[in-house]
Amino acid sequence: MVVISTTAVPDHVRGALSRWLIEPAPGLYVGTVSARVRDELWSAVSACVGEGAAVCMHPADNEQKFVIHTAGERRRRVADFDGLQLVRFLPEDSGVS
Repeated sequence: MVVISTTAVPDHVRGALSRWLIEPAPGLYVGTVSARVRDELWSAVSACVGEGAAVCMHPADNEQKFVIHTAGERRRRVADFDGLQLVRFLPEDSGVS
């Protein structure tokens, strides 16, 4: 299963995602696709995110049993802490909106 969340991305990105995944809520895409399709979708999304942001989560063979990928600039950042992916917040005055 793959979960992709988007914020303020171009319409063609949303269209590409909706061809492969369902959209149960605005900007939230969920589905079961092969690793190759998932990677191609994420490549397309991360290349075209523009001023928006996107997050992709999918199962992986690690301690947490999932991996998080992000694209775009937001205050929330994924940080590796001894092999665990944790979310940290940047300070508000960092210039990132």
